[in-house]
Formats: sequence, structure tokens, C-alpha cells
Amino acid sequence: MRFSAFLPCLCLAVLPAFGAQAASSGWHHVEGGSIRVVTSGRPDAAGHLRGALEIRLKPGWKTYWLDPGASGVPPTFAAAVGAKEAAVEIGFPAPRRFDDGYAPWAGYDHPVSLALTLALPDGAAAPARLQASVFLGVCETICIPVQATLSFDPGAGTDDPEHAAVVEGAFAALPEPARPGFSARVVEVVDGAVVVEAALPEGARALDLFVAGTQTLALGAPERAADGSRTLFRVPLSTHLPARAAGEELAYTLVTDAGAVSGRLKLP
Repeated sequence: MRFSAFLPCLCLAVLPAFGAQAASSGWHHVEGGSIRVVTSGRPDAAGHLRGALEIRLKPGWKTYWLDPGASGVPPTFAAAVGAKEAAVEIGFPAPRRFDDGYAPWAGYDHPVSLALTLALPDGAAAPARLQASVFLGVCETICIPVQATLSFDPGAGTDDPEHAAVVEGAFAALPEPARPGFSARVVEVVDGAVVVEAALPEGARALDLFVAGTQTLALGAPERAADGSRTLFRVPLSTHLPARAAGEELAYTLVTDAGAVSGRLKLP
């Protein structure tokens, strides 16, 4: 997808969305769909609160995965309680691969909820107001960056069954953690690519591998590599592997016909 430079009225939607007395923000509407933040339950003993970034896409629209490729916009989410920042961990369901004629990229072409784990700052176990800043891209024939500030009270409506269903659904859709016999590892870095071997359960067939780059390392789309009975993927490097990338870990999702797992690849 290509971003439009000719639609300034659509490129940034920076409007606060306020919810009623409920553990969710109001819906923030854009041309390609709507987004909101939902939380459920109360923070645990460590101050962690579960939630979801719910993205309702209109038919024909798409949004991006953790690493969207060379020209996409990865979803970002920042939250604060008062003047204190809340750490956020985003969980992504397994994406699919698209090629719009410009470049291959990873994302979703259906409504999707990203799982959120919010680590509330000290002294904010029962926050009065949480403010979230969300930035993502939604695409049809062009891609529109969407920026929104979503504010709500996570302590209100904590037992709402609708919110609980949204949050539980977001976490249930996540790939399982990688485990022995169902995982991926780096075999070598050679000829401008990271070679990854997948370990699969008996009878399972690998469908795709998604690997996220880092601030120091840009990656191309993984390609299947034939090597007898081994399941290998060649992940092209956009540049030479910098020395400072040694030991770095790359998030991955391995998709098979027996389900998907996520983990981290350690570079040699």
C-alpha cells in the first residue's frame, strides 16, 4: 500500500475520544473503520491491567502487523496515568502476507483486536483516568496514518461482560509461545540473509514465517529455502548485518497448518 501525500484532511485524525463510565474509550472513527481501547478486570498485584486495542475495519480495508514491511506503519500505543507513563506490551495475532504491487507486507484484512498488557505506574493501582495515544495505518487503495488520543476510566465497568469478551478474545487469538519441537532458530547469516530453521510438530506443514526487524536491522520478506527434509526460510537483510546487531533478538511468528507460535530469534 502507498501512503497518500494529497489528502491532508485524511492523513492525521488527532481527535480525543472520551468514553462514558465504562472501562473502554469511546470509538474513534476514521474513513476505513473505527478504533477503541477496552480493559477488563482490575490490575493484578504487580499493577498489570489487561486490555485490547479493538480495530474494526470496513470491508476492503487493511491494517498492519508489528513489522509492516518497507512502506507501512506499525501500530504504536503509549499510555499514561496523570503525568506518569504506563509501560505497554502489545500482543499481535498471526498476520497474513499481502503484496499490493509496491512491496510485500504483513497485516490483517479483517477486524482485529491487539492484546494489551498495561503496567501501571507505582501508586496508580486504581487510576482515575488513563490516556492512550494510538498511531496506526489503515489502507484501501491508499494508506491513511491514524493518530488518536483515547481517554477513559479503567476502574469503571470492570465487570462488563462485553469488555471481558473483547479482551479475552484478543488474548485467545495470540499465537502460542514457541516450545521445543515447535519453534524457529537462526542457523546462519550468509549471502545477505538470515537463514532460519523451523522445528515442526509431526505432520505439520509450515505456511509462512514473519520476522520483525529492529531499529538497527531492516529485513525483507522471508522466502522458503529447499534443503531436503529441513524446513528453512531465508530472511533477506536490507543492509549488511552491523556488528552491533550480534546477539540481538528478533520477534517472529511461525504459521503452520497446525497453528502458530511466536518467539524470538537470537542473531549470532
